[in-house]
Amino acid sequence: MLRLALRTLRLRKGGFIGTFIAVFFGALIVASCGGLMETGIRGNAEPQRLAAAPILLTGDQTFELPKQDPASLDPDDKHKSESVRLPERVRLDSTLISRIRSVPGVSDVVGEVSFPLAAVGQPALGHAWDSAALTPYALTAGAAPAAGEVVVESASGLKPGDSVEIAARGKTENFRVSGVAGAPRSISRAAVFFDAADAARLSGHPGKSDVIGVFTKPGADIEAVRESVAKAAAGATVLSGIDRGVAEFPEADSSGANLIVIAAVSGGLSVMVAMFVVASTLSLSTQQRSRELALMRAIGTTPRQLRRMVLGEALGVGLLATALAAVLGPFLGEWLFGQLVENGVVPPVLRFYQGWLPAVVGAGAAMLAVFIAAFVAGRRAGKIRPTEALAEAAVTRRWLTPMRVVLAALCFGGGTALAIVTVAVMTGPIAASTAGPAVILWALGVAMITPGVAKVMTSILQWPMRLVGGIDGRLAVLNTRAGIVRAAGAVTPIMLAVGIATANIYLQTTQQELADQAFTEDVRADAVIGSAAGGLSPDLVQRIQQVPGVAGASEFVTGNVFIEAPYDSSDDGRPAVGLTASGAGAITDTKVTQGALTALTGATVALPEVFAKDFGRGIGDTLSLKLGDGTAAEVKVVAVISQRPGFESLLLPAGLLAPHTTAGLAQQLLVRAAPDVDVATLTDRLREATAGQPVSIGDRDALVAAHAADQAVGAWVNYLMVGMIIAYTVISVANTLVMATVRRRREFGLQRLTGSTRAQVLRMAGFEGGLVAVIGIVLGTVVSAGAIVPFCLVATDSLLPMGSPLIYLAIIGIAAALALVATLIPAWAATRGPAVDAATSGSD
Repeated sequence: MLRLALRTLRLRKGGFIGTFIAVFFGALIVASCGGLMETGIRGNAEPQRLAAAPILLTGDQTFELPKQDPASLDPDDKHKSESVRLPERVRLDSTLISRIRSVPGVSDVVGEVSFPLAAVGQPALGHAWDSAALTPYALTAGAAPAAGEVVVESASGLKPGDSVEIAARGKTENFRVSGVAGAPRSISRAAVFFDAADAARLSGHPGKSDVIGVFTKPGADIEAVRESVAKAAAGATVLSGIDRGVAEFPEADSSGANLIVIAAVSGGLSVMVAMFVVASTLSLSTQQRSRELALMRAIGTTPRQLRRMVLGEALGVGLLATALAAVLGPFLGEWLFGQLVENGVVPPVLRFYQGWLPAVVGAGAAMLAVFIAAFVAGRRAGKIRPTEALAEAAVTRRWLTPMRVVLAALCFGGGTALAIVTVAVMTGPIAASTAGPAVILWALGVAMITPGVAKVMTSILQWPMRLVGGIDGRLAVLNTRAGIVRAAGAVTPIMLAVGIATANIYLQTTQQELADQAFTEDVRADAVIGSAAGGLSPDLVQRIQQVPGVAGASEFVTGNVFIEAPYDSSDDGRPAVGLTASGAGAITDTKVTQGALTALTGATVALPEVFAKDFGRGIGDTLSLKLGDGTAAEVKVVAVISQRPGFESLLLPAGLLAPHTTAGLAQQLLVRAAPDVDVATLTDRLREATAGQPVSIGDRDALVAAHAADQAVGAWVNYLMVGMIIAYTVISVANTLVMATVRRRREFGLQRLTGSTRAQVLRMAGFEGGLVAVIGIVLGTVVSAGAIVPFCLVATDSLLPMGSPLIYLAIIGIAAALALVATLIPAWAATRGPAVDAATSGSD
């Protein structure tokens, strides 16, 4: 039977090409997502400025967060915890340097600090000259810097003796150029070197090191030395080899974690869609051969032989498709990675890597789909009794099986459960987390009963079709009803494409609009002062508050904190905003229900109402926090605030939150104009007050636009990954409709012999394509509503999503046009030539 299966591949090229396309693109997408995941897991970033040191130490960026309430009566629960990544850089105590020097095999230890600055109008990073050895930089002219001096790169165009203006930590100072240095390799960011005391002062973290570089003695075993250093520097992260890049570029580690999530979500959805599409395509291909399979049963072929033949054919095509996908998968993965880099989702220093595992996973997922679909199709064909075979092959009518009923019930039950959980448990944008699985569950459930639903909808639509199309429309309805199982095979991918596209796009537009609304509602600032070099000077806010026409001004710092006590179940931390107490009430529209924002000084917090209720905390109570860099803080509740559900943030003093961010300073200062001062006058006065300082001035529109741009990056990622899946479903729509139409050449020939003209046949085929498109669009809309409506009820108190209706019109317009084109072009090709030749030809 396997030999026969291989022979049929040559004779049934149309059906097998369709199967090949479905399997190939499914495996290709899964393999490319696997490449992105492997890249995120490896987190490979080549060290640049720190490349000379074989061993690097950084602060431990993780801490153990309890997974159970420590107050639990079960003593075992107290030991359950998970490792959580801190969002800000954790620095090392510089006293560690002397301890590491005593480790056997260590020849030298160098501390490194990096801080952003602007020199000669260009952004750069500042360092102490001692750390130049970590690259290594070497002087090409001049000497090492003393106090008030700097060493610059040769690309700066400066020479020893020149004076250079440098902006750092919100202030501008003049330094003398003592020397010029060059590096043996390309460095992504320009460097400026200072005397050790100046570097410590400008970094804002005296006595701390961002990274510590360790040099080993000649002939020493680097890994053995690394292990010894790790013992001597308990609590620090000790890196060697390719892992050192994370020490220099910590964003590579966090971006790698984000890349894993993106790839996992997209890859998981791709696997489900691929299995769905492959099974649908292979099922249609097998149905189209029902006459051939029936004849084989009639001449004595056993059910087992028939199953083996169908399975062998499918696996043969699947192996060819997955082999090609395994070869091309890395190219698609690298292209997707490049798009993520270009749009700022991952840093350019992160290196794409795809080994053999993603290709195997993609091929395995595709082959599993092929095997299951072929097994089910072969089993159905094998169950037909020989005496019923030819009659069964004429028109496939029986479709409802116990397995379909069970699967439909499970899928609809799962979709309903997700809807209940969304409405009853979740709040705000987080409710969208159930939407992806819900779309697939509703789509699978509808697919199980598509023949029955399509039959009902055909009966409903028959009168409009007859009214619009006359005899051609009537024939289209009759053909669709007679071949309802075949029509359902064409409806399913349209339903899937419309459902996935509508749900995911509108979920994203709704989330984006909600985030923009929450931001604009909460912020009342008329102007914003932004940092041009590493942050704003802490004393700037007091000076701005004294500017005529300013009603209030406040630093604006964002970050994440973790609530350690009372117990908090969130493992992602809680958003926090740092404000200046004297100006907080002027620049924010947050409603204070208890206490006052003017009390936000020292170690205090304004707690959202929902958190106050959940944690049982009120005015005067305390919270134990873990700030972004791992620093513990006990804060007192001085206010309870009301915020939009799902967008709650803890309000902290800017002086408490900012020092524990990587920058160490506020990056923005929000300003509110007095009632009698217009925005233009306000911004002019602010420019006068900050003249000569490294800041930028913008109005409220610039502030809102900057927030929208940040939101757009996340939205773009979703559009890219979902767009790839939608493109696959669109290909499957065209693939399925072409397969279904091409196989009807003999039917079209017989119709022409009975008196229909070629134009009438084409019009009938067009109406059939339109009918199939309408049914698929309606079902896809229902599927998307199963995900969108529960989310919108929670997030917006509305049944409808936010976003232009043109999006939906574009989706259904593309689906309808695709259905018509994929039906009419094959029908036009199938009706070429004499009708008698078509009527006497085979199906392929």
